[in-house]
Amino acid sequence: MAHSVDPDINTLSYEEARDALAQVVASLEQGQPSLEESLALWERGNALADRCESWLAGAKKRLDEAMSAQSAPADEN
Repeated sequence: MAHSVDPDINTLSYEEARDALAQVVASLEQGQPSLEESLALWERGNALADRCESWLAGAKKRLDEAMSAQSAPADEN
């Protein structure tokens, strides 16, 4: 099974990482890969999940900051 060169996970958008993770899960669920390929897919899946978590944590931080900035002037009155 030939693999194309994967882009660096750290450059993927949330959507790209999520879609790639879904592909990894589908490959693992099919049970077709060898043990070595399964381990490589598992490691890639973990890295992709970490990337998704990083994006979500960043988005939450930005939302929290925006909400704090929006409520700050009202608190001063």
